[in-house]
Amino acid sequence: MSDTAGRSCPLRYRYSPKAIAAIPRIEAHTLYVVGGLYGNVHALDAIEKMAAAESMPVRICFNGDFNWFNVDDESFQAVMTRVLRHDAILGNVEAEFGTHGAEEGCGCAYPDSVGADVVERSNRIHARLKQTALAHPALIAPLEHLPMFTRYQLGDCRVGVVHGDAQSLAGWRFSRSELIEAANQPELVDMFLEAQVDVFASSHTCEPIVHRIEQAGRPMVVINNGAAGMPNETGERSGRVTRVSLTPLSAYGAAQTKVLSRVQVAGVEVAAVSLPYDHDAWRTQFLRHWPEGSDAYTSYYARIMGDLSGSST
Repeated sequence: MSDTAGRSCPLRYRYSPKAIAAIPRIEAHTLYVVGGLYGNVHALDAIEKMAAAESMPVRICFNGDFNWFNVDDESFQAVMTRVLRHDAILGNVEAEFGTHGAEEGCGCAYPDSVGADVVERSNRIHARLKQTALAHPALIAPLEHLPMFTRYQLGDCRVGVVHGDAQSLAGWRFSRSELIEAANQPELVDMFLEAQVDVFASSHTCEPIVHRIEQAGRPMVVINNGAAGMPNETGERSGRVTRVSLTPLSAYGAAQTKVLSRVQVAGVEVAAVSLPYDHDAWRTQFLRHWPEGSDAYTSYYARIMGDLSGSST
């Protein structure tokens, strides 16, 4: 791993799957795992509305990077205040608010397949966001106490929620390319067994995927929602969240919510669901702070508009 800012993976980000197994499990009937909100307050509105439409209580876990584009005081305060009313774990974006200087950049630990220009823009985006964060010490103080992973129990199903992978907050072992590589499957099984989970919910790579394997006839699933605050396929104008529940989504039919993929694991439904939000309002908010020519515009505007043809993350 390179020591270049934005590509390095700090030692403090690292843990073992056994550390996940050692923490208490939080009981839930329905769990939303929300990765990559990226400061989109309109997506946050949609998440809370969708949860309110459920027939049973919902736990919402924001698994990091809930901040990114929200460099203005108003939206930064809104995201921090509302997200921390729910369960949350650190993403690299939040973890780097507390570092001195910019030695780790954005903390993304980008692989070599991501271009240097993308990495440099991400470092500058984070530096601008960090200025806003440091202007609100009371808002970011609770981040010091957020974990890097958490674990839930839904019936017989055990769910490990991470930001990156089973070994690092900014790990890429749950990227699409790593998951589908046949040679990696034995190590992946070991991660599940050591962490004592049936499902890993991740988001760091920003690539949506539902990857299923079996061990002794028992299914195990890695699910990545991609991003709640941005489109995840060309032509979309909505985000995605991970929904894990003892009650199948079709049993109550939340308005405007579409199941994109689903799989049964240990008696629960694990699903990637669409998150329609006010696209026009979000586009206006984004452009107000990231106009054409800015780093975030260059890296993300096409994706925000539903064009992922050139997206690298």
